[in-house]
Amino acid sequence: VIDGVRCYCMFIGYPRSGHSLVGSLVGAHRNAVISHELDALRYVQTGLIGRDLLYSMILRRDREFGKAGRRWTGYDYSVPGQSQGRVEDLLVIGDKRGGGSTRRLGAHPDLLDRLERLVDVDVRLIHVIRDPYDTIASMHRRGRQPLTASIERFFALCATNASIREHRPGAVVDVRVEELIRRPAETVAGLVGSIGLDAPETYLGACAGIVFATPKRTRTSIDWPDHLIADVAHRMSSYDFLRGYSYEG
Repeated sequence: VIDGVRCYCMFIGYPRSGHSLVGSLVGAHRNAVISHELDALRYVQTGLIGRDLLYSMILRRDREFGKAGRRWTGYDYSVPGQSQGRVEDLLVIGDKRGGGSTRRLGAHPDLLDRLERLVDVDVRLIHVIRDPYDTIASMHRRGRQPLTASIERFFALCATNASIREHRPGAVVDVRVEELIRRPAETVAGLVGSIGLDAPETYLGACAGIVFATPKRTRTSIDWPDHLIADVAHRMSSYDFLRGYSYEG
């Protein structure tokens, strides 16, 4: 089943940014399996596994997530009527762990080269982006860290992701969660097309059906001092993939 794989798909990004949703949408395709939080790069880092073992771990992790109801942090990531838990011809395989993978690549930049040598197929990196103010607020609330620490952590991840995008042009696929919510079918079609998959209307319709109706404005759940709003805005200006975001937006 694994000999037909043409693309390995991994995620980079930030905590609390919509990776689980995006990974589940891709994994619902009849020709794709995306495991949930396996942390595949951790196993690549050991240097002790081969391609077949890595792929079998991904497939097993996906089955385990399915048996658990595909629920995570209070959300149900099942896509009704689609191919989660089963696959026809396996063309795309991968693992969803966004912020954790970026942190690991920041500490060990050679891991991407090692992954490519291991899988020996095209590697695509899905870069899931959510409004920085909402992302940072979610990181702050969940991690119970000072807001300033969450800001520093977020922009450290931005720096790593910017470096990956610079050194691997064409390999990184940006997905804005707000655009996914605004135009779900079109966004999913573009995403799966970028990793070599087709986009049947029934699949797109099912994906659109589980996408949130509106973005969660987590920023409003905490107090933002004016100087930190300005600090985030200033730092965002260094990254083209954050262009257009604002505290008022």
